[in-house]
Formats: sequence, C-alpha cells, structure tokens
Amino acid sequence: MEWAQWARQATDPSEAGEKPEALDDLLVLDCSYGSLAGCFASSIVAEFGAEVIRIEPPEGDLVRHFTPDGLLHEGTGLGYLPEGRNKFHTTLNLRHAEGQELFRSLARRADVLIETFLPGMMDGWGIGYRQLRELNPGLIYCALATYGQFGPKAVSAKPPADVVDQALSGITYFTGEPEPEEGPADYAVPTRQGSWYGWYSGGAFGAFGILLALHHRVLTGKGQFVDVSPAEAAMRFTHFNLLWYHAERKILERMGNLDSAVFPYTYFRCKGGFVFVAGFLDPNWAALTAIIERPDLLKRYPTMRDRLEKAREIFPEIEAWTMNYSADEILERVQRYRGEGAVATGPVHEPWQTVAEAHWWERGIFQRVHDPYYGDLLIQGPPWKMDVTPPRLKWVCRPVGADTEAVYGKYLGLGPARLAALRSAGAL
Repeated sequence: MEWAQWARQATDPSEAGEKPEALDDLLVLDCSYGSLAGCFASSIVAEFGAEVIRIEPPEGDLVRHFTPDGLLHEGTGLGYLPEGRNKFHTTLNLRHAEGQELFRSLARRADVLIETFLPGMMDGWGIGYRQLRELNPGLIYCALATYGQFGPKAVSAKPPADVVDQALSGITYFTGEPEPEEGPADYAVPTRQGSWYGWYSGGAFGAFGILLALHHRVLTGKGQFVDVSPAEAAMRFTHFNLLWYHAERKILERMGNLDSAVFPYTYFRCKGGFVFVAGFLDPNWAALTAIIERPDLLKRYPTMRDRLEKAREIFPEIEAWTMNYSADEILERVQRYRGEGAVATGPVHEPWQTVAEAHWWERGIFQRVHDPYYGDLLIQGPPWKMDVTPPRLKWVCRPVGADTEAVYGKYLGLGPARLAALRSAGAL
C-alpha cells in the first residue's frame, strides 16, 4: 500500500466521529468579549472534544456583529459563524452580583476559563484567577489582552482590537507597498496582514498554553494562570526583523511582495492572475533564466547579493515573461526543464479557486453542513488529521442564549422558574 493511501485511511476526517476525543473530559468556560482571540482558543479545544460554554452578556457578544458590509446571516455576522463551533451558548451578566455568584458556581466545576477583558476587570468583580483558584485549585485560567496582564501599559483602558495587536507587534510597519521613486503615494502605507491575524495568533498561542497547563495538571493536580498578549504572539511572526535591528540597527522598510533576504522569491503577474516563482540560489537562478530564455540575466546578476540588491530592476524582466502564460502553463514549463537546479512555482488562488480545489475537499478541510439555525453552510473543518483522537466539527454557531436552560439545569440544577427570576433581575 502506498504511503498516501495508508495516511488517507488512517486519518480519514469523515471517520472522526467514530473515534475517541482527546479532551472530552474537560469543561471550558469561554467568557471572552469583543475579541476573536478567546473564541479561536476555545474553538481549538472544542474541536478536540472539550465541552465549551460560551458565556455572553444578555445582549450578546460584540463579535457576533463582525462581518463585511454589515451582512448578517440569520442575525449573526460571518466572522462569528465559524468560531461559534461546537460550543454551548448561554448568557450571564458578570457585572451583576447574582450573575457573579452563578459564575463562581460554574467555575468551581470548570477545568479551563478563557477571558479577554481588560486586565484586572474580572479580579475587580471578585471572579478573577486569584479568587477562583481558592474555589478550584485545578483551574487553568487563560487571559488574553493586548498588553498582557502586567507591565507599564497593561492598565491601559483600550478595548481589544486586532489592528492594534498587529501594529504593536511591529509586523504592520514592514508590510505593504514601498514608497515609489517619484514620491509619496496613498497606497504606500503600513498595511495590516488581514482580518484578525493578531487575534488568531493570540488565540492559537493561548490554546497551546492551555494544553501545556493541562499536561502539568495531570502530573501535579495543580492549575495555573496563562497570560497571553496577542501582540506578543504576532511578534513571533516578524521572523528575523527584530534581531536584525538589534544586531545591525537596520530597519526593514516596506518592500511589497519582495523578500528582504533573497530574490526571486515572490509573486508575479501572469495570464488570469498571479503566480509564485522562487529561484534564488545560484543553481536555481541558472534554471530560471534558462526556462525564460534569458541567459543575459544570469550574466548580469550572477550572485545572490547581486539579485537581492537589484531585485526591483530584475522584477519587471521576469514579469515580462510570466505575463505571457497562465500559472498552469508556467508550471508545465518548469516541470519540462531537465537541466541542473530547480524552480518552485504555483498559482495564487482567489477564494473561489481555493474552494473549488478538489485536493482540499479530499482532505476534508471544507465541510457542507445543514444547521437547524443557519441552514446550509460551507465551513472550514479542523486542519489537524489524526488517526487516534482526531478533532471534528459537530455543529456551527448557536444564537445568543440558545443553551441557557440546558447549561444551568445540567451544572447548577436551576429550573425554568428560577432562571426566569434571574433573567428578570438582570443576572442573565
């Protein structure tokens, strides 16, 4: 049996529902607000089987309205639909005394708590980690905030914002188009990486910290505090630029799609879109110049330093060739080359092309689901493929408070009459 066939059988995502879940014994409280960092962290553990209770204020979490052009699908923004997955949704007023008492009761039973409030806010309400660990020594408490929980700026009253996390990380400064030689241009400005890059970085590192803390708890029985700054998490993706400044006092300025270390290693226009081409090592550069039939370029720019320093000069020479062919045709020419060295190339997909790619469907990353609240949806599945305890998508988002009675009935034994009284009092 070939390796790919074996791997397909061993990790088939369509069979995930028949296998055990790695975290099915965990109860997680996600009371993050106005930040998808917390939602993404809880999505990860929920995909692996944790029972996640999303605790929203009575009016619902602000993230439910994160969406392009104000577009709501059955009252919910497109940004929250994929991150409400596999979670039970309830409401609770954490500013209300009775709401805080209900929260303490839930926290006594919980394994993990995730929050994104301003540093010290939950502590001020009497439901922060210092108070809750006295009730539940095994609790793992993950707090995500732009500046973290301590330091001179941690007390800043700025609400969470993904664009702020990106900007503070340093990555925004060197992302974007450079200033043209003729002078400043409106498009040549620091540019964000994309929607929620900072939040997703923070959420991923938050989930990783939670899992490590769970491992430590297995060994010691003790929970712990996990403090994650999404801005610091995004700094991890600035690769060598902070060290470059520290070592050489050199600042990476905006270069567009050019790379600060090698060339060519970038995107070029082609027929019908864009194509990626890489051929920066000397043998690969020789191969590329042979493929595009430009031996003069090999003679004019023989070294990696030559190519890096003259990247803007060389770029239009290569693009003049790529624009004559489609990405598939360029790939065909690269594969046809039989000399020494190799060239890497591939198309830049538009969203419709990504969804239409049969390879991703074969791997189960896209799933069509019929949801009782939202109807037919296309949702991205978990990226992990595992043969023993694979993650899974059970359901998508639920409306605000859809599971309130079930959650408080199951964990606190509260019936409809008591819940109605609490709701009337403003605690729910």
